[in-house]
Amino acid sequence: MSLELYKNWQQQQLPLYLADELTQLMTDEKAIEDCFYQYVSFGTGGMRGILGAGTNRMNIYTIRRVAEGLARYISSNGEEAKKRGVAIAYDTRHFSYVFAVETARVLGAHSITSYIYIEARPTPQLSFTVRELNAFAGVVITASHNPKQYNGFKVYGEDGAQLVPTGANAIIEHMNQISDIFAIEVADVTELEKQGLFHWILEDFDEKFMNNLLTLKNNNNIDYNMKLVYTPLHGAGLVPVVEGLKKFGFNEVHVVEEQAVQDGAFPTVAYPNPEEAAAFAMAIELGNQVGADLLLATDPDADRLGVAVRKGISYELLTGNQLGALLLNYILHTKQESGTLPNKGAMLKTIVTSELGTAIAAHYGVTTVNTLTGFKYIAEKIAEFEMTKAHTYLFGYEESYGYLIETFARDKDAVQVALKVAEMAAYYSTQEKTLLDALEELYEHFGYYKEALVSKVFEGKDGQDQMKAILNNYRLNTPQEIAGLVVVRVEDYLTGIATLDDGTTEPIVLPKENVLKFLLEDDSWIAIRPSGTEPKCKFYFGVVRETEEQANNILGLLKENILV
Repeated sequence: MSLELYKNWQQQQLPLYLADELTQLMTDEKAIEDCFYQYVSFGTGGMRGILGAGTNRMNIYTIRRVAEGLARYISSNGEEAKKRGVAIAYDTRHFSYVFAVETARVLGAHSITSYIYIEARPTPQLSFTVRELNAFAGVVITASHNPKQYNGFKVYGEDGAQLVPTGANAIIEHMNQISDIFAIEVADVTELEKQGLFHWILEDFDEKFMNNLLTLKNNNNIDYNMKLVYTPLHGAGLVPVVEGLKKFGFNEVHVVEEQAVQDGAFPTVAYPNPEEAAAFAMAIELGNQVGADLLLATDPDADRLGVAVRKGISYELLTGNQLGALLLNYILHTKQESGTLPNKGAMLKTIVTSELGTAIAAHYGVTTVNTLTGFKYIAEKIAEFEMTKAHTYLFGYEESYGYLIETFARDKDAVQVALKVAEMAAYYSTQEKTLLDALEELYEHFGYYKEALVSKVFEGKDGQDQMKAILNNYRLNTPQEIAGLVVVRVEDYLTGIATLDDGTTEPIVLPKENVLKFLLEDDSWIAIRPSGTEPKCKFYFGVVRETEEQANNILGLLKENILV
């Protein structure tokens, strides 16, 4: 089948760069299979894949296919949905602008209105824009923090959150009905503009987004002279983060100029991911030159934030769990001080995020609600709170550097958080403390919570099969002990059943997903899940002990045992 599809593509009038790539594949059967054995997988968050020729690659034809599925889904919801239209944004990656315009052209062929940013803007700004426009849906072209070879297509519902499974499944059904990917109709942009079906947007929505960002500002006890370094890592965060920091009042914002260039090749970093220490190399260099106290980095679509704090003559990177705990404590503390902490407040986090946040929330009388991995589940809970009034949302985060404070966006928002982290650091600075000092105080009060993540890469079709085999093996051969610690509870999110060590079972009241979590007798835990966006199987570890040394020791033992 792969070879037949390959030959079919060869017979089409393709852009030269795709035709050349097909020619290069001619003698490599395995490469042909990988490019054509499936269509790029589409799920609740959209799709993400390697750029190139083929059905299993990101190119104008696979983009048209998903855009056609979206168009048919919108059309099935009636004329009003078509008029409300779709907001479209994109990051700085290769082909992001092209894919965004192609999406609008397909939508336009169905008489669906598009509102498309004329410049690259962050994913959270797209989420905000959907809500501001009262659009029926949103699209952002991005592969988030993936390497330069990748791009993606994320779909948002009318609430500004990533599309829920019902909508995603409907789009998939429509996509599966497309028999000829090359016959999908695309309209001319000039004609669409004349018909009022294509609108470029920028300044008005930049201003509206900024006005909402400024509502996060807390004016009490802030040292606005703190020196900051920011790098957008060649991405879309540059404009709102720099402008936001300055409007917050920070006078010493130093931008890594080489990385302010919006370039999808990401020429100064191998991996534009603020979770990685290597991504901070140039920020650290500039930080040392200007004597900065704090370094901030956003990924290409500015939904993830990384932070480094000065420690003596060097800088220490905070993990996503550490920054989340600090933000949660700061937000709850300042609300308590001002008398605005609600009675039924709730904090949202994912099942693979540190339990330090749970302990902090309980200290302030705030409920913790766990969700599956993926910010769409956090957004879903926010909407539920708004409807039922059961809780007031206060903060949501996941260990993979994603956070949301205010709900004018409904996806993780590095722009919001960059401003709030700077404010938080400046707040502690007035007490002659760094964020590291504040973190140590949390550990001393609540215990030393330590976490780790180990990712194993499994590329291609064979890799998908290997990941399934790993999870199935753990299900068939469930360990009774790990590192000498009894497994007291096994949570299988695929079956929706938790099994205790006495053999009794309990239902898990969360959507089904291919995740296993082992809870141990000492409150340590291990979770295993295949990534939904990358060819990786992820192993998460969490421990808590009275001292840092004890925590690090048990963490090391768990990692050694689970990966044998």
